[in-house]
Amino acid sequence: MSVDLRVDGEERATLFFDMDGTLIDSEVGITTCIAYALQKMDHPVPSQETLLGWIGPSLRTTFAPLFGDAERVEQAVAFYRERFDVEGWREHTIYPDIEAVVRALHERGHRLAVVTAKNEPHARRIVEHLPFGELFEDVIGSTPDGSRSSKPQLVGEALHRLQLAPERCWMIGDRRMDIEGARQHGLRSVGVLWGFGGEQELTEAGAGQLARDPTQLLALLA
Repeated sequence: MSVDLRVDGEERATLFFDMDGTLIDSEVGITTCIAYALQKMDHPVPSQETLLGWIGPSLRTTFAPLFGDAERVEQAVAFYRERFDVEGWREHTIYPDIEAVVRALHERGHRLAVVTAKNEPHARRIVEHLPFGELFEDVIGSTPDGSRSSKPQLVGEALHRLQLAPERCWMIGDRRMDIEGARQHGLRSVGVLWGFGGEQELTEAGAGQLARDPTQLLALLA
């Protein structure tokens, strides 16, 4: 069945939401799983502040400078997933107000999708368990083998999979990678300040708009 996305004669844009740092606060799950992988690899675990900076890029991007050769990087990724599969995927909280905002945007007629560097099977599992997960038309994430992992690749996959024109889409995320992915494909963007990136990072990346809390999205995307 086709869905009429025109409200008051105007077609609503499709909104791509990043996951970690945008929809959910996944600090505990991600940093604990990274620490677990580093311990398994007999590598020192850095400070929590350093670990926070690793939320956003793909795992292989994070681990490559630490372990050098591809085989050891893949072993570290496997250790991370070992814990994430059992515990890490559920170790998150939903940001205040984000559910109400996502529901309001859906009610306005926007198509919604999640576009995340997280492994797609993990991302789908998390979205399925969100109380508002059914509002997202699709979940686009990294391939398990890492062949699709950068935000530009992920945004491109989302546009292809959903058959969308870039000028009708927005990317909403908390890290520079989200903004870079949007800019490469000609999407508009909103950088969110309740996640892990920060105002300077998002501004330098070229974010079109900044939102200090989820409720601001309602005005920015009106």
